[in-house]
This record gives sequence, C-alpha cells and structure tokens, in this order.
Amino acid sequence: MMRSFFLMALVLVATASHLWAAPAAKKEPLTIKSDTLNADNEKKTAVFEGKVVARQGDMTLYADRLVITYSGDGKELSKVEAYGNVRMLQGSRQATGGHAVYHPKERTIVLDQSPKVVQGNDVVTGSEITYYLDQQRSVARGGQGRRVEVVIHPGEQNAGKKP
Repeated sequence: MMRSFFLMALVLVATASHLWAAPAAKKEPLTIKSDTLNADNEKKTAVFEGKVVARQGDMTLYADRLVITYSGDGKELSKVEAYGNVRMLQGSRQATGGHAVYHPKERTIVLDQSPKVVQGNDVVTGSEITYYLDQQRSVARGGQGRRVEVVIHPGEQNAGKKP
C-alpha cells in the first residue's frame, strides 16, 4: 500500500513539475497569456493577472494570477507563484488547488489550499502536497482537521506508473 501511494503520488504530483522544471520542457517555448502584465524591474517581478494561461510543451497552467520573481539580470528565477483557481494539466494528469509555488533553489513545488492531484480515477488530496524534483519524491500532508486521502484503483492502466 505504501509503495502504491508513493508511486501514485509521484505520478500525480509530477504533473506540477513539468511546467517549470522538466528538462524536455525547458527546450520548448514558454507562452503566457493574461488580461494584464505588470513588469517591475525594480522589484524584479512580473505579475500576470486575469485568466492566466501558461503553456510549455504538453503542460498547461491556469490561474487567476501568476507572479514570477527573479534576481540578478532577470535570467535567474527566484520563485514562481500561482494564485486562485490553480489548475495544471498534462495528458490525463491534473493538479488543482488555490495556490502553488515553485522554489527553484530548493527544487520543490508546493500545492496548497485544497490541493488535489488526479490521474484517471486515482486521486490524492490533503492540506499540502510537495514535490521534490531532484529526489523524485512527494509528500502529502494533512492539517487543520483534514487528513491525507488517496484513492487508487488497482489494475487500471495508470496504476503504479512512474512519470
């Protein structure tokens, strides 16, 4: 059961990593569409607001607001944060929540505010789901009266598949 949870959580949460960190996706152009863009070189931020859609390769991120923070000459990414109705899609995989943060130095993606990761009929939910990119592992946490819940349908095509 623990192995199945780990594999499924890894497959499901890996969806979040591809937009910001997958080696193959890095070669693909990143396209971001929104109603507004406020770029502030002094604060080193780019804020996309209103029906944000970010696409890279076969990964798509939807959010109400996307904040990109950078350092140095603008080529080093400090943090990417998505707010409101966050939804990440790749193939049959989908991750949703109210908020997501990619920390490039730590190489982690944290999905919170009712996070849910789905592939086929398999589902992982909790209070927070963290994916560690370099370690190929994920951690789902409960909290504030909410426990981690995993629903796995053994024998289905995607059961136990690695990303």
